[in-house]
Amino acid sequence: MEFNRNVHLATGTNTGGPTKISLTFPTNHNTEPHSLTVSNQFQVTPVYKSTCTFNNDFPALLKDVPSPPKSEDPLFQMGPAQGECRVICFHPKSNITLPLMTIDEIRAIIDRWVEETNSLGIKYLWVQIFENRGEIMGCSNPHPHCQIWASSFFPNEPRIKDFHQKEYFKKHGRPLLMDYVAKELEKKERIVIQNSDWLVVVPFWAMWPYETMVLPKTHLQRFTDLSKSQKTSLAEIIKLLGIKYDNLFKISFPYSMGWHGTSSRRVFRGYELLAQGQRDLTQEQAAEKLRELPEFHYKLVAKEN
Repeated sequence: MEFNRNVHLATGTNTGGPTKISLTFPTNHNTEPHSLTVSNQFQVTPVYKSTCTFNNDFPALLKDVPSPPKSEDPLFQMGPAQGECRVICFHPKSNITLPLMTIDEIRAIIDRWVEETNSLGIKYLWVQIFENRGEIMGCSNPHPHCQIWASSFFPNEPRIKDFHQKEYFKKHGRPLLMDYVAKELEKKERIVIQNSDWLVVVPFWAMWPYETMVLPKTHLQRFTDLSKSQKTSLAEIIKLLGIKYDNLFKISFPYSMGWHGTSSRRVFRGYELLAQGQRDLTQEQAAEKLRELPEFHYKLVAKEN
């Protein structure tokens, strides 16, 4: 099991329209804004105090779709693709992000991830949780939220990873990611943060400047395998990593993150488009930069001063 966060600061264009209209208003002069989320079909989400899940108004996958016509050409083959797309609002406040939430609030999000993975995993082969934060990453709604896409098919990226990790296990008799964790713990140079259950590194193969990977220190096959203590320690890691990202350039840092596979809005150009990705700094330099950042959010420091 792995968790990737891909980040960049390049400008980009979002050609997609909004899927939600967020109406923000102050409850009174002494409290932070709350939001009323209204769908494009004018359906208001219920009042909630923690997390809230609802079906995406413009899903990329549908439960009931006709199978494509059979093709006689071996180069042009298609298959059925059923699924569901859901949205999880992280918090009733629209002006808060993961690094500014409490551990308990983030833990509630993780619990919701597990619940949705369990319920959708009964019906679908693959359940993908991901978050795009910031307009530059294609996020059309500033309210803190993530998406879940459940599909009847195995998407390419996790399918390829699954194949190679199985081949590694056949050859060595050990999980590839656990061997990788052991080597990173030994080298230490690409470690950003860690606790008793989780390790955050700038991976050896990282393409994005400050790309990170969160890995469990014990072998876990599924997100739903997490114990209560592992969920809490994961919430701590998510918060701390988010603080470091925000502190990097003193902004609410844009990123795309997801479990196992990530959705990225990056536009490849030139050499990267025609040959392969390239980096502007080494993985070790990026890890050192992130590691040295303070663990106290810059916005909270400014308030105290």
